[in-house]
Amino acid sequence: MIDTIYYETQVEEHPRSIELFKRFAHASRIPCRHYKEVFNPIGQNFSLQKKKPSLILAKNSGKLVHPVPNTYGIGGKKNYYFSHMLNCLYDCRYCFLQGMYPSSNYLLFVNYEDFFDEIKTKTEDSPNQKSWFFSGYDCDSMALEKITGFISSALPFFSKYPSAQLELRTKSVATQVLKGTAPLSNVITAFSFTPQEISDQLEKNVPPVNSRIQAMKEIADEGWQVGVRLDPLIDCADFEIRYSKLISQIFTTLDSKTIHSVSLGPFRLPEPFFKKMENLYPEEPIFASKLQKRGKTVSYYREIENQQLETCKQLLLEYLPTQKLFFCEPDE
Repeated sequence: MIDTIYYETQVEEHPRSIELFKRFAHASRIPCRHYKEVFNPIGQNFSLQKKKPSLILAKNSGKLVHPVPNTYGIGGKKNYYFSHMLNCLYDCRYCFLQGMYPSSNYLLFVNYEDFFDEIKTKTEDSPNQKSWFFSGYDCDSMALEKITGFISSALPFFSKYPSAQLELRTKSVATQVLKGTAPLSNVITAFSFTPQEISDQLEKNVPPVNSRIQAMKEIADEGWQVGVRLDPLIDCADFEIRYSKLISQIFTTLDSKTIHSVSLGPFRLPEPFFKKMENLYPEEPIFASKLQKRGKTVSYYREIENQQLETCKQLLLEYLPTQKLFFCEPDE
């Protein structure tokens, strides 16, 4: 799976680096002073690298935990995100990562404990209320767990801090790390979906919808909280029919009581990201859809967006109470 490992010399002797060197003993190892020497150069071809990504091991020495936009969240007042990894196993055509980063190589920050220390500080700054920490903004939280071991490291930490709420966002069915492990009430595994027909067109290598729903059910049956993320909503023919089928699939398989939250989000991209993605895939129909620039963001026309959100809202309210439904809207 990994043929080349770049690594910062400062992490060469880190236990996680050593473990990965052993695991991918066949891989070429190339040292660098700083990961940006490999990850940041312009002129890299994101789509070409995506066919065979390399692994970059590094230490993130900057700010590790960041506040999320005001329009993002699932009910908490203290909301942060962090990225122990940049880039994703999957290749979703609408994903902002291909517009955000010059490289599609996997960049793994091995200093997990520094992330946990900063999360602890944020949590202790607000001891009387829950603080939410979102993983999966710059990567899929679970898809590469067999390589990263991040969740295995995070669960013991979060078990000590019940006011720190962790969301693991994923499209993966690799939920083994949770199975057989005592569930934590402050950990939510949130699965992202589009209707299967759209997934077939736009979500390369992503497991089928039915498989993801089954993975949700299996961990929910073991007591883990799960979430549903319909974000972004993708315009298509027969939008209501397709999303109605998807929502019905989810809620006829899972007991709605086991679902912590559902969030809806419209398709939106910062304009520079959109332009880069459009240049990468000029023949891609999604970039020729009914889109408009609003402020600094490219989204569907307002009337289309509002109709999508309202349609899905009404479909979802047939299955769950209003207080479990959240909207992630663009910052304009």
